[in-house]
Amino acid sequence: MNMNDLKNSKASVSTTTINKNEFDAPTENIYEAISIASKRAIQINADIKKELLEKLEEFATYSDSLEEVFENKEQIEVSKFYEKLPKPHALAIEEWLNDKIYYRNTEKDA
Repeated sequence: MNMNDLKNSKASVSTTTINKNEFDAPTENIYEAISIASKRAIQINADIKKELLEKLEEFATYSDSLEEVFENKEQIEVSKFYEKLPKPHALAIEEWLNDKIYYRNTEKDA
């Protein structure tokens, strides 16, 4: 998932109400639908966290002195960018409602 795609996502940053019937329509089971969306949110969160840590690693300084604490403007801008992104659960719900998540029930497939 590309960070620009995340930034331009229409996922809600605030609280919104979702129609239960629309949300569980693909599975006909609200608990299964929530489980699928939550697993996708965990994947999205892991991807975002990995990318953030890679970007912050560029700013890491390895010194033993505690006195050398300084403000890095670029690092602050990177952190602010990631703070403004929609939350992983909102992105996962948006993907679920737009049929962008592939899922299968192995118990039904057998």
